[in-house]
Amino acid sequence: MDTTLLTTAPVLDLTPTDLAGILDELHAYHAIFSPLFARREQREWAATYLHGLLLDIPRKSIEPMLLYLRGADRNAVRTLQQFVSSGAWEDAPILAQLWQEIATDLGDADGVLVVDGSDFPKQGHESVGVKRQYCGQLGKTANCQAGVFLAYASAQGYALLDRRLYLPEEWFSDAYAERRADCGVPAELSFTTKPMLSLAMVQQVVQAGSLPCRWVAGDEAFGDNPALLDGLAELELWYFMEVAHDTRVWRERPATAVPPWSGRGRKPTKLQRADDAPAPSSVTTLAAGLPSTAWQPYTIKEGSQGPLAAEFAFQRVIAVRDGLPGPEVWLVLRRSLSDGELKTFLSNAPPDIAHARLVRTSGMRWPIETCFEVGKQELGMGDYEVRSWRGWHHHMTLVILALGFLVRLQGRFEQTLRP
Repeated sequence: MDTTLLTTAPVLDLTPTDLAGILDELHAYHAIFSPLFARREQREWAATYLHGLLLDIPRKSIEPMLLYLRGADRNAVRTLQQFVSSGAWEDAPILAQLWQEIATDLGDADGVLVVDGSDFPKQGHESVGVKRQYCGQLGKTANCQAGVFLAYASAQGYALLDRRLYLPEEWFSDAYAERRADCGVPAELSFTTKPMLSLAMVQQVVQAGSLPCRWVAGDEAFGDNPALLDGLAELELWYFMEVAHDTRVWRERPATAVPPWSGRGRKPTKLQRADDAPAPSSVTTLAAGLPSTAWQPYTIKEGSQGPLAAEFAFQRVIAVRDGLPGPEVWLVLRRSLSDGELKTFLSNAPPDIAHARLVRTSGMRWPIETCFEVGKQELGMGDYEVRSWRGWHHHMTLVILALGFLVRLQGRFEQTLRP
């Protein structure tokens, strides 16, 4: 039995209540991004908003933040609302600069990009992208907005990198044309699924080239999308994605052939699975058929919950693509030793990779969930009252910067405390 504790990422436990007296640190952090705002007023309001998000107050929408910082100033409230809702400043250069800062603080050649969704309950029907849909925060169907996010995790820590608002397909119908215009949705935008939104974010990070990364992790909402998996492979990244239990794979590559021509119509040109080739099996069927000797126990340090004891099995399998054999990948099976819960993953990591690296990567998805928790409970991530496309993305950009500040500050505190 392997009793080695495989560590993932340290827990971010610094919160706004720990930040008394660090305004100088915040000013220095803001100064890194300040040149990316074209006007002095924008730079000042960005600093104010960042400071507000880091306050220890119950709600971090614009009015209570400014009430704490400036007193009852209606003009300031209106101006800050305009800065966030429709301010003519670009998010992309700010996030690109953040990636360079994250590389300095957390960069690791074995770094993991983590994709996940996070939802925001909203009242009414005027906010961009709002719809009755499944809301993960509430655990039921409700009126909400759905976001897709990208995080980075390494042995040094973790942080959010990017965000996209998901627009439901009906938002692109003619019936929503006026609402799209009112919310400032870009005219060139078209319907994009959540997995493809996540791929676009990963592509931008890879193209920027400033943040070292090796892996991409996600839950089955992303792992069940073959186009995403193949897109990640084309970027020369190793994905480690949870997949549904009914995902089908082959143990060995089945025979394929072009069917013989019947003599009528067009000659067949597309490959099909040979008549005598076996059908693919579900991953749970493969798991059930493994001998006890195939399972190896490991212990992972996963998040604030402490060590997780589980047994793993590893199989090389052939993925299914449009009913035909696709790439050869790892099927990683993780079974909890406490309650027997089975998790199933696919990974395109190399055939000769050490099993311990696969085990460790299976425990690297929790950081993005902690980012959401800190963001919503401590940084006002869901407290926004803007309705526009630009406003949603502006707000999330500034929340991501505030989280990056906590990450940087915690790293410096830890360095100070080290003997």
